[in-house]
Amino acid sequence: MLRGHYVRPSMRKDVQDILKRCATCEVAKSHSLPHGLYTPLSVPTLLWVDVSVDFILGLPKTKGTKIQLVDCFSKMAHFIPCNKRNDAAHIVELYFKEVIRLYGIPRSIASYHDTRFRGHFWITLWKNMGT
Repeated sequence: MLRGHYVRPSMRKDVQDILKRCATCEVAKSHSLPHGLYTPLSVPTLLWVDVSVDFILGLPKTKGTKIQLVDCFSKMAHFIPCNKRNDAAHIVELYFKEVIRLYGIPRSIASYHDTRFRGHFWITLWKNMGT
């Protein structure tokens, strides 16, 4: 029963058949990775210690890309112009020039980009610092 309505067994089978043929559904669901509970981000306590990094693509007037860096504590943001083809090494250079010189090194960087980008970002960040 869904919300007080009876669902016919044949309807349930029809829905499952449609979902199996849906290309978007197949791409979106994971077949190999284990599913677990989401881990919440830590509650920030200081300025620019926990940072969120995101990219804004295809802005209408500039037709460019911007890196959006947001402090999770104060919600203060920096928008840095860049090219969408820039790799993590160039993004680190921009990050150094615009944020680290003002606020120092963050404790955590949250991003919705894949782990390879974040890993390469952190490796390049520490390499640029000489550690």
